[in-house]
Amino acid sequence: MQEPAITPDLIAAHGLKPEEYDMILEIIGREPTFTELGIFSAMWNEHCSYKSSKKWLRTLPTSGPQVICGPGENAGVVDIGDGQAVVFKMESHNHPSYIEPYQGAATGVGGILRDVFTMGARPIAAMNALSFGEPDHPKTRQLVNGVVEGIGGYGNCFGVPTVGGEVRFHPAYNGNCLVNAFAAGLADADKIFYSAASGVGMPVVYLGAKTGRDGVGGATMASAEFDDTIEEKRPTVQVGDPFTEKRLMEATLELMQTGAVISIQDMGAAGLTCSAVEMGDKGGLGVRLDLENVPQREENMTAYEMMLSESQERMLMVLKPELEAEARAVFEKWDLDFAIVGETIAEDRFLIMHNGEIKADLPLSKLASTAPEYDRPWVPTPTAEDLGEVPQIDPIDGLRALISSPNYASKQWVYEQYDTMVMADTARTPGLGAGMVRVHGTDKLLAFTSDVTPRYVRANPEEGGKQAVAEAYRNLTAVGAKPLATTDNLNFGNPEKPEIMGQFVGAIRGIGAAVAALDMPIVSGNVSLYNETDGQAILPTPTIGAVGLLQHADEIIGTEVREGHVALVIGETDGHLGQSALLAEVFNREDGDAPHVDLDAEKRNGDFIRANRDLIKACTDLSDGGLALAAFELAEASGVGVHLDDASTEFLFGEDQGRYLVACNFDQAEALMIAAGQAGVPITSVGRFAGDTVRIGASEAPLAELSTIYRTSFAEAVA
Repeated sequence: MQEPAITPDLIAAHGLKPEEYDMILEIIGREPTFTELGIFSAMWNEHCSYKSSKKWLRTLPTSGPQVICGPGENAGVVDIGDGQAVVFKMESHNHPSYIEPYQGAATGVGGILRDVFTMGARPIAAMNALSFGEPDHPKTRQLVNGVVEGIGGYGNCFGVPTVGGEVRFHPAYNGNCLVNAFAAGLADADKIFYSAASGVGMPVVYLGAKTGRDGVGGATMASAEFDDTIEEKRPTVQVGDPFTEKRLMEATLELMQTGAVISIQDMGAAGLTCSAVEMGDKGGLGVRLDLENVPQREENMTAYEMMLSESQERMLMVLKPELEAEARAVFEKWDLDFAIVGETIAEDRFLIMHNGEIKADLPLSKLASTAPEYDRPWVPTPTAEDLGEVPQIDPIDGLRALISSPNYASKQWVYEQYDTMVMADTARTPGLGAGMVRVHGTDKLLAFTSDVTPRYVRANPEEGGKQAVAEAYRNLTAVGAKPLATTDNLNFGNPEKPEIMGQFVGAIRGIGAAVAALDMPIVSGNVSLYNETDGQAILPTPTIGAVGLLQHADEIIGTEVREGHVALVIGETDGHLGQSALLAEVFNREDGDAPHVDLDAEKRNGDFIRANRDLIKACTDLSDGGLALAAFELAEASGVGVHLDDASTEFLFGEDQGRYLVACNFDQAEALMIAAGQAGVPITSVGRFAGDTVRIGASEAPLAELSTIYRTSFAEAVA
């Protein structure tokens, strides 16, 4: 087959700038073949090389005594004691999900699960963080339904419980939804598998499903802005099969027990190219591939298509040759392909052969570790204007506005489509605070949450970045867990625009300061840039996924309030309404500054909650919607009314940080007030839980009526 001529249009279609193409000519001293151009495009795009973000990612705190493996591998690994580790990561599948919602979201789940079991960990929990355009936008319903169905379809069939997540709506996502998928697994701390190849002449083995033409060029597509040619991009979206993935996981974990695996890497973005290059580069070796041996499900596939296909449910490993027979037997038992497709070589070469012809011959190290790196110009985000006057409103009217908005209504329509109880270890399902999963065969539990408030980040990237970490810290603390570590999914617009790059830099600085102060190092993550359509960027959305540990079920802080419980707020309330949910939902305003995050107060208040858990019957953090929304959610979940004393708009709906709402009996409340006084922690009695109405000051409504609004509004908006 005649390969196309390399033209400026073809170079641009591969997402390469003219000066990057000049670098390629300099590196290889000749014009690249079509396959080589595809390989450079795959390895140097933003999605694989992090060329715009590397400089700033290096500033993040990534180590600590609990960290076994930080960023750079398929997933992060954190010690949870007793010789066990939790392995976790969050990753975006934004562009594919906008083009083809069901498969885009499904393969996002599949990819993140592979990242976890490639490390030798059995997945035990999944979460997702979803951002969509405004509910009445013509595309939103189709996207919400397709994405939720795709996540449920894949995760439920694979058999991992979805224990948490978030869903938001904002016009900024009208042309570019966000689908961020998180997975966590358990492994023995001394049996973690890494991707660095070692040894010369070792067989490179292809494992799993066959290669097709789906997803060719997917990573390059994920590194570009959208415009009106979006429908043409459908073939770049991968197609997933959760039953094959389930078999692949069982086969991979069984294979790891044979001792045959030298190194292993899942085939995700840029498929065979990226997995082979990363394994070789990390081990300081070259790789030769013979593509005629690649299992194919379509006829007459070219070298270019095989190297860039993103067909799902595939892995690549370097094998101990003497254990080939045992390894092959495992994969044949699970009815999966096992094919030796090449070998490691001593020279720094990435040599691609197809039917005896050289299709690519490149210096391997130049593809990965020496990809271009940019110090993009950036401008700081301007300081927000002072918040104008916010009128006092009837508190029940304000609460009604929040709970009838799909942003703050119950998300049960979403999580009821996910299997939250499979594996029978889920200790808390989605709906109120962090999800929890028991560590099978031990007394321990792991807690999971994902958080960000994009409005805050747009107004003040540094405070918004801090706040995302602080809220994750509070959500873990509120269930009684000690926060361990974080993963980040950094979703932003076009980094070539200095104001967008400024948002990124500010958010990274805030995240870095917060994870250091709260001892929650970043151990893995993903950067998703170019989330723009026709030049309109999304809100900056640096999602923080966090994991916490409880040593025993006795440490769990509940969420059930009872008749007569006292309501107390821990932390300082000033009544900050800038960028608040109330402002957006009631007054249609998004002005003012983000709330300030006092990291010392966050740490002190969180430590206080965990130290005094025995006095607390129920706890939730205060975030979007402030005290009014938090008190309603606690009351509604238990079917008990709530009466709050102070009816001022700032006190009820302010979004000051570092605060928790706790409920307990009267005598426990007294003990808590004394303990707080001794610890220098602000504490205020704000009301009580009782009866069957929500009463705030002189305004009231039946709990049952508000509960109906809260539980039906989301489905009415999107179903």
